[in-house]
Amino acid sequence: MKVRWLFLIILIFSSLVSRSTIISKDKVQDEIRASEIKNLKFGMFICWSFSTFSGNEWTPTLDKEPSFFKATGADTDQWCKVAKNAGMSYILFLTKHHDGFCLWDTKTTEKKVTNSPLGVDVLAKLRKSCDRYGLKLALYFSEGDWNWPGAVDGKGHNSGEGTNPEIKKAQLKELCTMYGAIEFFWMDHAVGDGGLSHQATVDWVHQFQPDCFVGFNSGETAGRLNIRERGKPGVIGDETTVGYKSHVHTNYDNFFVAEFTYPILPEHEGGADWFYSLPAHDNLVHSAEKIYKDYLGAVKYGNIFSLNVGPDHMGKIRKIDVKTLRKVGKLIKM
Repeated sequence: MKVRWLFLIILIFSSLVSRSTIISKDKVQDEIRASEIKNLKFGMFICWSFSTFSGNEWTPTLDKEPSFFKATGADTDQWCKVAKNAGMSYILFLTKHHDGFCLWDTKTTEKKVTNSPLGVDVLAKLRKSCDRYGLKLALYFSEGDWNWPGAVDGKGHNSGEGTNPEIKKAQLKELCTMYGAIEFFWMDHAVGDGGLSHQATVDWVHQFQPDCFVGFNSGETAGRLNIRERGKPGVIGDETTVGYKSHVHTNYDNFFVAEFTYPILPEHEGGADWFYSLPAHDNLVHSAEKIYKDYLGAVKYGNIFSLNVGPDHMGKIRKIDVKTLRKVGKLIKM
């Protein structure tokens, strides 16, 4: 009897030690990966979709065909060259906004860029440009969209949540398996979680890209990346660094890195903010000095800073943005 009890105690102890070792290894791996993510420091957030052509931030979609996306080019080499000259190390690319228009050659919907007059898988082209210029790639993804059941076209999740978990999973699987390593996902909760919880979304992404950090701008707290839309530099958990009160989390225990982002366009009347706005705003831009100051803040606090720019109808970054970012790059190199 004593031998049996001794064997049982040894078995339980071994199990606890083994489980502790696994948790410890996961923790160490997270810390190592977090260090790599923090080292990204500064990147370019590219927003390009239906809203580029509507002149509005949110563009209702149910009455629109892929032809509404009237881009005459996609100069992904220019995007990457401008980013590189600005001292940036990654591109954060909008793959799908709330309109559901996909900037990659998805099999999940006909509302995609390869069915537009441009006829190009922009994400595939961008992947090649990133590799050519030595830049990492991260992806923005709207979790729900207005084409899905329950959504109210042109409205946020408080009016109705777009739900289609199987399509959401299929789209994320394509993004995770067709375009190489993805550094992190910036998930937008504006139209809800698509019927797949945030934790389930993280688990799904990690099946294909276990080293990829995942963050959500609002909703259920999950993932390792603390997203701060329209935020600023600071320590994780500092609620003054968040742009919207609705994006404050109940706890911050699971986060390893914080990312903040805002548009290169300052406040203005009419037009879009995150996308190309209107010709009347072509000379509006935040100063290089402000951007550089926030870059220094990102480095100080171990944050990553994704500065948003919106390519125009020709798929190029505005001249004023190119000039400003070139100056930022010079300040970083000083």
